[in-house]
Amino acid sequence: MKVYLLHPNRDFVFDTHPSSAIRMPTLFADLELPTVAAAMAGQDELIATVVQRVFAGGVQNDVDTVLYRQAVLRDCLTNVPLIERLAKLALEAGERRQRQWLGLFSRSPSGILYEAVDLLNMLLDIFAELKQLVRAHQPQFESDGFQALFTRINHELTPDYFNQVRHDLGQLKFHDGTVISAQLGARNEGHNYTLRRTNNQPGNFFQRLFTRGPARYAFRLDPRDEAGHQALSELTNRGLNTAANALAQSADHMMSFLTILRTELAFYRGCVNLHRALSDRGVPLCFPIPTPAGTGRCQCTDLRDAGLALRIGSEVRPNSINANNKNMIVITGANQGGKSTFLRAMGAAQVMMQAGLFVPASHFEADVAPAIFTHYKRQEDRTMKRGKFDEELSRLSDIVDGLTPAAILLLNESFSATNEIEGSQIADQVIQALLEAGVRVWFVTHLYQFAHAAQQHYHDTALFLRAKRQDDGTRTFEMHPGEPLATSFANDLYHQIFDPAHG
Repeated sequence: MKVYLLHPNRDFVFDTHPSSAIRMPTLFADLELPTVAAAMAGQDELIATVVQRVFAGGVQNDVDTVLYRQAVLRDCLTNVPLIERLAKLALEAGERRQRQWLGLFSRSPSGILYEAVDLLNMLLDIFAELKQLVRAHQPQFESDGFQALFTRINHELTPDYFNQVRHDLGQLKFHDGTVISAQLGARNEGHNYTLRRTNNQPGNFFQRLFTRGPARYAFRLDPRDEAGHQALSELTNRGLNTAANALAQSADHMMSFLTILRTELAFYRGCVNLHRALSDRGVPLCFPIPTPAGTGRCQCTDLRDAGLALRIGSEVRPNSINANNKNMIVITGANQGGKSTFLRAMGAAQVMMQAGLFVPASHFEADVAPAIFTHYKRQEDRTMKRGKFDEELSRLSDIVDGLTPAAILLLNESFSATNEIEGSQIADQVIQALLEAGVRVWFVTHLYQFAHAAQQHYHDTALFLRAKRQDDGTRTFEMHPGEPLATSFANDLYHQIFDPAHG
């Protein structure tokens, strides 16, 4: 059976490391996604690991996959107790396996067989409870993912299946002895050892007592004949080898299903935790509308930064924009006016949407992106091997190697490690090349010369936002459409930090 809760046509491959994960630590840090991941995971290490892998693989998802996960997540949010029970059931199977299958006889076919029989009996109990849960609660689920999973469970785990497997496992206990056939090969050596079913005679006790059985040859081993017992054990293991391997593989297959079920549910359990944490803080949530790459959709209403909302709740100031059919967003304005927070909110919402999550907004709609990168200013290189501006250009060069058409690049104060004129000229050339390559650029900058020239050149294809500032210098942390200004109002910060009356 397949789980298929994260993808409509395949299981989540936990062990692979998508190429996007190489740069994921930088993206995580710049967008403060560790705060989001921590709220999702709590103390659960599995959820923490799965969330990072799902976020990293989000750039590989198409619109259908995102919508598929959203539907599954809606079911999870309305059936939390059952989701937790399913996850706990899969966890119990793993724990009971560790307790029961000690591996003391792992080199012996007979030992493997007997352990596999015990393990399969335990797994049958787990699957029987799983079947009961599915039959009782399937009508409560609407998503294609859960309905397909439950249908497969109902189809595969029939009463006849349970009866047949339990009967076969009972026979593999060999209460009536082990029947093995063999043939003579070259040099009279035995080969083709095959385990056979026990030929129990039909009828009642008296019929079996007076019915002549088939002719057979038998001998008895002396209890002290260690060599004879060892030889007989070797012959038995040859006959049991194929059956032992088949049974061990069956047990591994059933355990694999439960492991994948627990792994894929771990992501949705993390989503439930995040939904609860944000809702408790009064943050509005919505399922975003994903659109195919290149359709030019990018708009939001009451968008908040998820990480900041987890820290301070509903006090986070929301922002609304309409950047449909815009391939660039340029954000300018007052220092400490919320520009970087808004850029982070946009980037985090994009990652969350492509992973299949809800976002902290009343409405969010955007194209899926085949790649998402961040280029934020960094501290001075303490090793002194290169200057700050060289370090910026080096990181940007690495990012460019991974960019593709319709990718998103978030720039935060990039090119600010040099003077205004040089930084503006380099920014203009770099961004022009990116836009020509079909890359979408979101840029927070204090480079007025660049922003002013870009506003003249890209006024039809770019959205220019400015951090709002009241006349008395108060920051509202709201972004509004507006042309760049030649000042970032640094005097406001000076008066906030220093009291002129005291020099």
